[in-house]
Amino acid sequence: MMKISKKRSLRRIFAGILCMGILFTGTQPCAAAAYGYDEYGDPIVTATPVPDAQTADSSGQAAADTAPAHSSYYSQAADTDSIEGWPTGPNIEAQAAVLMDVNTEAVLYSKNADTQLYPASITKIMTTLLACENLSLKTNIVVSDSASASVSAGDSSIYAAPGEKFTRDQALMAVMLQSANEMSVAVAEKVSGSVKKFTELMNWRARLFGCKNTHFNNPNGLPDENHYTTASDMAKIAKSAWMNPLYRKFCTRRYYEIPPTNKFAEARQLLNHHKMIKNGEYYYEGVLGGKTGYTDASGNTLVTYCRRGNTTLVAVILNSTSAANAYGDTASLFDYGFGNFEKTDMKVSMEPVPFKVLPCDKYILKNNGNTYPFYYKTKVYVTLPKGIDKSQLTKRQAVLQNAAGPLRLKSKYYYKKQMVGWGMQYERNVVSDLLVQAS
Repeated sequence: MMKISKKRSLRRIFAGILCMGILFTGTQPCAAAAYGYDEYGDPIVTATPVPDAQTADSSGQAAADTAPAHSSYYSQAADTDSIEGWPTGPNIEAQAAVLMDVNTEAVLYSKNADTQLYPASITKIMTTLLACENLSLKTNIVVSDSASASVSAGDSSIYAAPGEKFTRDQALMAVMLQSANEMSVAVAEKVSGSVKKFTELMNWRARLFGCKNTHFNNPNGLPDENHYTTASDMAKIAKSAWMNPLYRKFCTRRYYEIPPTNKFAEARQLLNHHKMIKNGEYYYEGVLGGKTGYTDASGNTLVTYCRRGNTTLVAVILNSTSAANAYGDTASLFDYGFGNFEKTDMKVSMEPVPFKVLPCDKYILKNNGNTYPFYYKTKVYVTLPKGIDKSQLTKRQAVLQNAAGPLRLKSKYYYKKQMVGWGMQYERNVVSDLLVQAS
């Protein structure tokens, strides 16, 4: 059990006195009192999923003893169910969800995937990724007055004080494990100089990932009508973040201790709030990590990474009615994904492929223009429903422009109209290298 600072102890004593007063006066208990404190003495706060409150029905029987009613979205069919030959997806409680293969980018399951919803603290995936890309290991982050004051009662926090100094890793562990809102602001200010500039960076990066229905207005996910995403877009962000090894370090860590700082005399012990990781209440084999989220406006949100064999899947849940349902939905999606799909090697030729040139080019290019410039660097895989042969796929290709280097040829593979994988070929030579030299 972590040692609790005097400051926290006083807050707990005050909260206890307040709640005793409520009991005697007969008024309704405050929301914070209903959630209590976690095993570290911190308030169980709104940026992480909270346990279902046990309520009583008209007969006085606890709701936990009766079968819970399904959400209004439970019976809604998945968008992917409409694909001919595609496995029927499970019924889930959440309003929106996506299951994606991280490596092939194949979307195996989608439901209301393009509905704009509040993300809550899974926003911090983007915040952490941008910090990983822009801050070095030696970076120190000093909490500003504005960052320290950015949290309200009940928010996720490590109680960082103005002027308190953290290393990059300490700050990002606080963001990902404790979901500390003030540390998200401190990180944003360090990366871009201000929250406004940082959110501009967040939105620019989201567009690069192909997100068309996402707009960030803060780095921590607190409710804002101009802060929204979709399950489809969040899957793209989560997938892209996973490709960064440094991000994976913060995403998968189960426990971390921040030693005493210049403003705080005792160590802070942080525990990953994602309950599907090893030793978690909802443990699921293969789960590597992820990020939880909750606000009244967003409901429970959840991003989870899971690996079985050579396949890594990411599941995104938006607007679930409870934390338990978010974890249950995620387990159902992983059962569905690992049980109904398999990765298939397209066995592409590793030899360079011809590049069609204009007839006149043979007079200015070496080897009469037969330059064969594009080639694969790695094998190409697709993720298909079991029983579907790769011969049923179609391929679309496009040359991607590159202002500062060789061209790239991207091939996307489709089953019906569903993208199931892609490959990238790179130009073997820059065209200028192929020009015939004048004698």
